[in-house]
Amino acid sequence: MTTKNKAIVALVCGIVGLVGGWIPVVQYITGVLSIVAIIFGAMALKDKPEGSEKSMAVAGLVLGIVACAITLLAILCVVCAAGLAVAAGAQIQQ
Repeated sequence: MTTKNKAIVALVCGIVGLVGGWIPVVQYITGVLSIVAIIFGAMALKDKPEGSEKSMAVAGLVLGIVACAITLLAILCVVCAAGLAVAAGAQIQQ
């Protein structure tokens, strides 16, 4: 796989991960894509790219990191909301 292809994969996975990180059910799948973006972005940067390849690799890496953070934050919110729902249900039964 060439450096340009790795950079393109990183950029596309980063964009999809960032957009999908805001959608509640899809965030679990796009969390994996954001990790793929980080991996391919790092691999593309390791190959010493030039010009637009380097820009795409850096953008993919940054988008992957941001998407991963958003996905983790969204999953944490879902877990906290579920815990609050269980606690509220336990109070109602008492």
